Amino acid sequence: MLSYARFLLRLQNVRFSFSKSNDFYFSVDDAQKTTLLSKKSRSSSRQSKEAVPEETNESVFGIFLREAGVTLKHGGTPNEIAVDQVIFQKRVQKQLQKSPRYPGIVQEFIAGLESHIEDADRFRNSLLPCVPRLPDGDSSSFQESLLRMLLGIEMLQTLIINTLLEKLPEFMLDGIPRIIINQLKWLDRIVDSKELATKLMELVSVAPVDVQRDIITSLPEILEDSQHNDIAQELNSLLQQNTQLTVPILDVLSSLNLSSSILVRSAVMSTLAAVQLEDLPVVVKFILHSVSASDAYEVVSNLRKKLELELCVLPPGLQASQSHIMSKGKTVSTNSPATGRQDSVTLTLDGIKTAVRFQKTISEAWIKAIESVEEVEDHKVIDLLVLFILHTTNANQSRRAAERVLKAKVRNGQIQESLLQKTFRDYVMRGYFPSILALAQCLLRSPDPSVVPFGGHMYRHSFTVFDSYCQQEVVGSLVTHVCSGVGGEVDMALELLCGLVTEKPSEMALYAVFVKGVLDYMDNLTPQQIRKLFNLLSTLAFGQQQGSHIQDDMHIVVRKQLSSTVPKYKRIGIIGAVMIIGSMGNSCQVCGLYKCSCVSLQLTALLELVQSSSQSSAEATALYYDELANLVLTSTLDPQVQEKIGSSVLNDFQDDFVVDLGPDITGSFPLSAKVMYNLDEDESQGGIAINLLPLLASDFQNKGEQQSQTTKRASPLCLSPFFRLLRLCEEKQHQGDLEEIDALLGCPLVLTDMDVGEKVEALSKAEREFFCTLLFHSINWFREVVNAFCRQKDTEMKMKVMTRLQNITYLQTQLEKALAATPGYVLPVANFDGENTEGVTLSSAAPVNKTKKDGTGKKRKAPGKNSSESSSQLEEATEADETQQEKEKEKEKETRPGISLTSYRQFFRELDMEVLSVLQCGLISCSLLDSELHTKVREEVLLGPAELVFLLEDMFRKVEFSLIAAPAKRTPFLKGKMDRSAGFSHLQQRSPKDIASCSVQLLPALCSHLENCHNHFQTVLSENNGVVDGPATDVQEHQLMTTAYQLLLQVLNTTFSWSGFSQPGQRSLLKKALGVLAGRLKEGGAELSMEELVKHSFEYLLNFRSTMPSLSTALCLSQLLTVNRTMSITAIVCVSIPRTTFPDVACCVNFIQTSIRFLCSIYLEHVDDVLKAVEEIAGEGIPELLNAAKDESSTSWPTLNRQTFLVFYKVLMAELEKSVRKIPAARTAIYINRFLGFSEVHPFISLSYFFLQVFDSRLVVNVCLKYGRLFLESFLKLGMPLLDYSFKRHKEDVQSLLKTFQLSTRQLHHMCGHSKINQDTSLTNHVPALKKSLELFIYRVKAMLTLNNCQEAFWMGNLKNRNLKGEEILSQRSQGSENEEDEEEEEEQHVSHLQDQSEDEVLKLCFQANLITYGFCCRCKRISGIITRMHF
Repeated sequence: MLSYARFLLRLQNVRFSFSKSNDFYFSVDDAQKTTLLSKKSRSSSRQSKEAVPEETNESVFGIFLREAGVTLKHGGTPNEIAVDQVIFQKRVQKQLQKSPRYPGIVQEFIAGLESHIEDADRFRNSLLPCVPRLPDGDSSSFQESLLRMLLGIEMLQTLIINTLLEKLPEFMLDGIPRIIINQLKWLDRIVDSKELATKLMELVSVAPVDVQRDIITSLPEILEDSQHNDIAQELNSLLQQNTQLTVPILDVLSSLNLSSSILVRSAVMSTLAAVQLEDLPVVVKFILHSVSASDAYEVVSNLRKKLELELCVLPPGLQASQSHIMSKGKTVSTNSPATGRQDSVTLTLDGIKTAVRFQKTISEAWIKAIESVEEVEDHKVIDLLVLFILHTTNANQSRRAAERVLKAKVRNGQIQESLLQKTFRDYVMRGYFPSILALAQCLLRSPDPSVVPFGGHMYRHSFTVFDSYCQQEVVGSLVTHVCSGVGGEVDMALELLCGLVTEKPSEMALYAVFVKGVLDYMDNLTPQQIRKLFNLLSTLAFGQQQGSHIQDDMHIVVRKQLSSTVPKYKRIGIIGAVMIIGSMGNSCQVCGLYKCSCVSLQLTALLELVQSSSQSSAEATALYYDELANLVLTSTLDPQVQEKIGSSVLNDFQDDFVVDLGPDITGSFPLSAKVMYNLDEDESQGGIAINLLPLLASDFQNKGEQQSQTTKRASPLCLSPFFRLLRLCEEKQHQGDLEEIDALLGCPLVLTDMDVGEKVEALSKAEREFFCTLLFHSINWFREVVNAFCRQKDTEMKMKVMTRLQNITYLQTQLEKALAATPGYVLPVANFDGENTEGVTLSSAAPVNKTKKDGTGKKRKAPGKNSSESSSQLEEATEADETQQEKEKEKEKETRPGISLTSYRQFFRELDMEVLSVLQCGLISCSLLDSELHTKVREEVLLGPAELVFLLEDMFRKVEFSLIAAPAKRTPFLKGKMDRSAGFSHLQQRSPKDIASCSVQLLPALCSHLENCHNHFQTVLSENNGVVDGPATDVQEHQLMTTAYQLLLQVLNTTFSWSGFSQPGQRSLLKKALGVLAGRLKEGGAELSMEELVKHSFEYLLNFRSTMPSLSTALCLSQLLTVNRTMSITAIVCVSIPRTTFPDVACCVNFIQTSIRFLCSIYLEHVDDVLKAVEEIAGEGIPELLNAAKDESSTSWPTLNRQTFLVFYKVLMAELEKSVRKIPAARTAIYINRFLGFSEVHPFISLSYFFLQVFDSRLVVNVCLKYGRLFLESFLKLGMPLLDYSFKRHKEDVQSLLKTFQLSTRQLHHMCGHSKINQDTSLTNHVPALKKSLELFIYRVKAMLTLNNCQEAFWMGNLKNRNLKGEEILSQRSQGSENEEDEEEEEEQHVSHLQDQSEDEVLKLCFQANLITYGFCCRCKRISGIITRMHF
């Protein structure tokens, strides 16, 4: 040891001297030095043997070697050996042992060796292989070096090792240390392995880094297995101190034979954050390759948390600067930091990919680790990358798991587009493109609309980031989606293609031939999709990157479709031609003068072609007008093109539809003609009117005649579309001023007297159909008029718009009556881009309300009529006549079925979003109107309740369609398409963001109307002593205000439920919306934080709970409050609603049950103590219901009656089972105490046994069997392991818990017997699984007792089969032995003894069954207390 201490001192001195030497020693590479040595040895072997002088040293060392067969050389010549190395080792060992000076001769031998290797050349010769020299001249096999052969002699090994280690510092920077270390590798036996390991580690602590790496990497080849654990601990400590040695240490640790790698892996994991980037792949590979199946999830979770790939890439600013440098032509070295970072990340991902591919447990652990992350901000880039890697593997299970997890994360909003953008921007993922493409296809084809946009983002980023081959694959895949025929999939694919054409026109021009192929699959596309397709192709054909071949193909297709006589194909031709006109008109702005004139000629010819082709059909003409109007609205056309389109529109409209007012209207019509709804009374003489009734009469007379393309005949179908085109052309030409056509707002219509509607049943069938058609066209005209003039600022114009809304609401009530009296009526088409433009027959299966109790058409006849018609056109009736007429009509309506127009919205013209700006007017209730239903002050424009309901219904349909996406479903075979988008063609051209912005802008007006409704019902409640529908209540007003209240809450709920608010770019819009609500309660909402805005908004909405007029309105308020589920106060609202009496509880049973289920679920979900809430309902509400009369309800819970009892019961059981599953299985005192609360849950199942005697036994048994099994399975999975652990510490509690379970298991067993005896399949389906769980519970209890050395406490007997009444089932009576019967009798006697106690007497009366199953006696104070309060 003294010599080794001197060696270490010399090593430190050498290191110090090396540090002071010149730079020459540091510039020579070790590999070059080794090469020099090898060249020297080869050159020396070629020299003549006679010319080499032999060693003349006659020391013991030299003599023994010469006699053993080795000749020592000097001068750089290798030593020679004449015998095999094994023979040489035996000879040397024999000579040493037979020497008379043994063992002292060994020291002399080592001294001679030390003196021999003092010379550097001879030392190198001793480290190099010996040259064989045989007598016959043949070459023998490879021979080791001299020192290597001497190390094989055990008596010399330790001394020679010390000598070599002492010599090592002299050659520290000369490459010799690596050769010295190689001498120690793979020795047959190490005499003192522990001492050698200690010396090597001490040498590592003071040696240079290069020598440290050589020593560390050689340790597994030097040391024996017994030293691996000790050396691993030393390497662990070294790893914490020096991160430069991470790679060699991990390489060695992975090669060592360790008894436990947990501590090693933990140490490596702790250094992950500080490891150098180039060493990261090795660290990750080591961690993943040292994982076992038991700790895979824990290791992968820790690795995921500490692996920060975001820090391994350059920031976007630096990346942009490097890209700018490269774009200027400056070369960037392949060894640049950016390239090195990307290579390290790529190698790290490759290591994860290898581990996932070959170890199933690691892939499953990654899936679980990603699934366990719940917060959005906790998700990292590595999550997406690992999902791509998992999908890349060949295992189908991994692919399906990756798809499932990605869908779930996107659906819940946990993985968002910002994370995907960061992943594509910062990482090279070209190798994962097939998986990315497959995942994007999977998401885009999903029926869940919430995940479809994310698949679109994957397509868009793939096209932007990857090379041309990937771009081609992306376009091909999107074209495949378009041709699939699935609505949501087609819409998203077309939207993506349109976006790519706009963003990357030059790249998309290369793949135009792929997109052009969609023209062969237009039969499966809707008109809106065809519009997008032609817009896409027109942009490619006539844009800056013009393609002549696409232009020719499009012209051929359009001309072919226009010449078709099939309405479907003609519709395609009209849509395509108009889109081509728009693209060609836009191209005029960027073309030269000559080319623009050529395009203008083509445009004129195409316009004439479309106009002439559409004249043969009124539907085609109307579609042409609508498409041209959309083009004028959405496109920026060349002024010349705009002038060509609008030049003849005004004159043609006046010629076709406008007539001058005269004293009489001549002609023969099915109904008498009369000028109606004139708002310009001063111009009644010499004014104009819309000639509707004569045109409709002419159309009825010419029905069935084929109109030629040369003759033009005005049709009432074209009235509304033509006016829309006229209005939009005027707005374009006069910058929104409609002064030239403002007379159309107040001009009357040539209709018939509306008194016809009161005697519609007396008309003939043709007259009724004519009257219905007249009403449809009148309503659609007024809707287009409101669309046109709703944005006018003049007060008089606003008043006229308000009057037109009143006209619409009144005409709708008349139409409902007429439709009810006209079965088989074919409805006229109003939206001509739908699937069916031939009209739809009104069948008897249409939605009807037989009694029409809660509709708006029953009692609104007289007021609606008065509010709609002008005073000059109404005949005043006496009060007595009106009363008599109302009585007669009430009798007729009791037997006449009514029809709601809700199902026929597609037959009305679509209202623009701008019409909703009328909601900004105030609300005036019917009670504030005078006798003529007009306000006394006419300067202020106010909405009536009927008009408010009309606008809110339209707004609710719009926000529901745009902000809540419906699942994409494939059309069933041989079934027609359910076109959800019918009637929303204009709305579809606006993005959901625009609709949400419009809704947010209208929030102040909506809040004002909401407060007005609240004040109205608050006044009603105060006047009627807290009753919302007192005897003095106006029924019509009450219905309208209730409907408006509910619609306002539904609009707010739909708006705030928009998933787009979760996107980072829309947070400001959400904050603005919340600020509106919070500002109604507290000023300065803009300065509040998001949390404060949510709180104040919630408090604002909470104020409306006291004036809920109906259960449906209360349900809407609860849904609105639960949009933000972080508020626990929601439970207060939801519990107060079921405890409130509503007048509509007994109306629609299905709706009421659905509402009660939702409210109870929300209440139990947000309540602090679920068990306490369940006990409150079971202990208060249900006993009150049992003691009440048959038709009455509970006092404290008015919504709990015999019809809704099963709903309450199902929700209680479901929430109890859910709360049980949430109890963690951790073995801590807190969770054990919580789990011992199981005794508070299961008694509720035993109560079901009594409910069977009172309510419908079949339904209650079904619920008990279903949820009883779920309870039992949860207990076996979560409870029994905890009871195994806590039995000795909480013996009494565990025993009480098991006793409580016997109540439930006994009753469940009786229910199984009842199900079998009645042979009810709906009940017996639950029996096998429940029986299995009951038997498993028996043996699981026995296993627990055995584990705790209490197996003698377990005994088991046969259980009799009984029915629900406690009677034994004789057909299934077990034929046991007399001993078993005696045991049952003894058991029953034991139970009867227990029943003498006061608390358990109640249990005996309720359940009529003994309470022992396995030898435990049952005594549950909680359930007996509940039953005592129930007064049984």
